[in-house]
Amino acid sequence: MSSFDVVVIGSGPGGYVAAIRCAQLGMKTAIIEKYSTLGGTCLNVGCIPSKAMLASSHHYEELSHFADHGIEVTGDVKVSIEKMVARKQAVVDQTAGGVKYLMDKNKIAVFEGVGSFESATAIAITKKDGSVEKIEAKNTIIATGSKPSSLPFIKIDKERIITSTEALNLKEVPKHLVIIGGGVIGLELGQVYLRLGAQVSVVEFMDRIIPGMDAGLSKELTKVLKKQGMKFYTSHKVQAVDRNGDVVTVKAENAKGEIITLEGDYALISVGRRPYTDGLNADKAGVKITERGQVEVNDHLQTTASNIYAIGDVVRGAMLAHKAEEEGVVVAEYLAGQKPHIDYNLIPGVVYTWPEVAAVGKTEEQLKEAGVAYKSGSFPFKALGRARAGGDTDGFVKILADAKTDEVLGVHMIGPRCADLIAEAVTAMEFKASAEDISRMSHAHPTFAEAIKEAALAATDNRALHV
Repeated sequence: MSSFDVVVIGSGPGGYVAAIRCAQLGMKTAIIEKYSTLGGTCLNVGCIPSKAMLASSHHYEELSHFADHGIEVTGDVKVSIEKMVARKQAVVDQTAGGVKYLMDKNKIAVFEGVGSFESATAIAITKKDGSVEKIEAKNTIIATGSKPSSLPFIKIDKERIITSTEALNLKEVPKHLVIIGGGVIGLELGQVYLRLGAQVSVVEFMDRIIPGMDAGLSKELTKVLKKQGMKFYTSHKVQAVDRNGDVVTVKAENAKGEIITLEGDYALISVGRRPYTDGLNADKAGVKITERGQVEVNDHLQTTASNIYAIGDVVRGAMLAHKAEEEGVVVAEYLAGQKPHIDYNLIPGVVYTWPEVAAVGKTEEQLKEAGVAYKSGSFPFKALGRARAGGDTDGFVKILADAKTDEVLGVHMIGPRCADLIAEAVTAMEFKASAEDISRMSHAHPTFAEAIKEAALAATDNRALHV
């Protein structure tokens, strides 16, 4: 029986990064993955393929604005969904190959199969052919991730009633895509097919889309997506989803108690994700699973079995790839005797629609609820030279700062390249910057980042220069 210092179960962003860091720190490391490719949900059916499809559809959508820039495109412009999906898969395959290269480079043993505990130190790996290999682990890191959630009365057939996994591999552009759930995944995939010509309707139980983010971001994104043609049914509770041939019928109850009916050729179920621990046999290792299906961990991400840790979507907190990565590094360094830390308040959240949405820290709603006195400064992208030059003028940057100390408490933005711009906010907040600190930093002109400086000026005695 092979023996390892650390065995990681799951090769998603949290798992493979944890394995690399363990190997860097001198531990004999192995990783177990049930699928034939590494990278987990994020790389294979999540973050990476969805961004590839967003990029391809964005190029197509931009054609409609070429005339504004003095570029005339004549002749027919056609979308090949087959080639678009093939390109997406090529990106996935190349990236998965890169993870395999990193495993080889760091001398990490890779086992393909389902990893399950026989005890706190013994792990059985059940392979596709039914054979079982057993290995021994001094320490184990559970990084088994999550799977799409559904509603109990919905039967997902993976043909017309689908999850995000199937939505990334459609063979046609839907005529009418009905999306149940107005969160990140639904909106991103909805915009892909909206750009390609589909009618897109979003049914959301809460009173606004992206309900976990600042209300101002939700309001602005709703306005922009409506302008692009997306339809929204907020404060609607789905009652039934049925299929008859190629027609999917969604019935939902609105706030007045009225039933509305939507008919489409596809329904995307996007109501969140659930922790995935199937087949893990956690109880045999003394690992407790909570009522919510999560692996219970302490502040060091240690489970109820002292030599077993858990990270990423399978534990509490936001289901974000970069959160899982940070946790993987923390566990590796903790095992090596170091004293790492994570400030969960500074894990940014991003929606990769266009305009992009990004945020870090506290929302206005959270600060009000906590009774924290704060000041707010906003700056619209339409007042920014770089934004006007590129034709990307939707959105704004908002900075929330402590009313007494001026320390930045939250940064919320919607607009061009916000997924990248949010890193400046994270950096500033990591070093306890004040709004005035940011306002006094020189920002290159013309850039989108100037909107952050201007928002900081607005939060500092309303001193914005260009609005």
